[in-house]
Amino acid sequence: MKNMFATVSMTVSMIAALALPASAQVAGVDAATPMDAATGIRVPAGFRSTVFADGVGFARHMAVSKNGWVYVALMRPRDGFGAVALKDTDGDGKADEHQLFAQGLTGTGMGIEGGKLYYGTNTSIIRWDLPDAGAPKGEAEVVVDGMEDRSQHSAKPFTFDGAGHIYVNIGAPSNACMEKMRTKGSPGMDPCPILEDFGGIWRFDLSKTGQSQSDGVRYATGIRNAMALDWNGAAGSLYLAQHGRDQLQSFFPDLYDAEASANLPAEEFHRVAEGADMGWPYGYVDPTIDGRVLMPEYGGDGKKTTDRGQMPLIAFPGHWAPNDMIFVKGEGLPMGYKNGALIAFHGSWNRAPMPQAGYRVVFVPMDGSGNVAGDWVTFADGFPGLDVVKSPRDAKHRPTGLAEGPDGAIYISSLMSGGRIYRVTYEGK
Repeated sequence: MKNMFATVSMTVSMIAALALPASAQVAGVDAATPMDAATGIRVPAGFRSTVFADGVGFARHMAVSKNGWVYVALMRPRDGFGAVALKDTDGDGKADEHQLFAQGLTGTGMGIEGGKLYYGTNTSIIRWDLPDAGAPKGEAEVVVDGMEDRSQHSAKPFTFDGAGHIYVNIGAPSNACMEKMRTKGSPGMDPCPILEDFGGIWRFDLSKTGQSQSDGVRYATGIRNAMALDWNGAAGSLYLAQHGRDQLQSFFPDLYDAEASANLPAEEFHRVAEGADMGWPYGYVDPTIDGRVLMPEYGGDGKKTTDRGQMPLIAFPGHWAPNDMIFVKGEGLPMGYKNGALIAFHGSWNRAPMPQAGYRVVFVPMDGSGNVAGDWVTFADGFPGLDVVKSPRDAKHRPTGLAEGPDGAIYISSLMSGGRIYRVTYEGK
């Protein structure tokens, strides 16, 4: 297990490319191209990045209405409010309307469905009537309430299936379901009792209000924390990218050195059917080993495998921290982007003492049946403003939320440096 992953990006690309159907290929960012002087980031040839809004606050997930209003959830309050509505009214590519709403709240989830604007706090899903313009008015309607907030992995991102349901991530307040949380030498609990109420995706009926978690259906389990999830309408299926466990070297220095601990476990991209089990906390994915690797808390040695849990479609490098995902509708974008997935990786502290990694948005080509159809590429990078990131706190920006506008513009949020929203448009032919 020592000194592995010297060529992680190459290894992961090879894994992702195995047995893939033919599809229109897309080019990612060119490493020889300098960062844009105005935005500080880099996007593929033919695309243009602009700063849509600065100083928005601790921006998380977003949704864009058909008339171009951008709704942004805030993880920390801004002047006592937990969300902001933004609009470019003069067509210069920058938001000149800023309207705060969700007073007294903070949250991560944001979405539009059926003429309603949905917002996810750490304990609830609420909604307003979607206004024709600006921020919603009046009291929000409570769809689900009373979900627990245990600090760790407490955000409630969500997605819709277009058939009257909302799917909510309820993250596990745990690293590896140890008897004593994050304590060296503490074994993992088997079965893991946390999975009864956490570590999965719950489905709720949008026609009902005042629901509790017990009114929902545990749609999938074995998911440590899936900040990045979206419904693929073309495939008719849920997909997610989850955060892998931390601290392998800290707890098992005889099995994992600093390099292995920085690169393991892989961040997993899954297609999720009802009743699926992703495998947390019993196993993880190492792209150099066939099958899921048994967690050391459950008797693993870095090589033993387990049949508990499914294998992902793609194994991304460890501790990149996927924080949002959208499937591209494709209007206004070139061939090859339609139906594909954009995933925002905002970086993680757990690669230390090795350099941090991630801090980018990647694109995964997919076909109309929901199959991965080519190698993933970097769609946008340069967010930290540094060549080497030693700590997430040092990064100038971290891509956190994603949304697609009705004109095909891609919006990327960052909660750092006062909060920023980028807008990426295709200018080529």
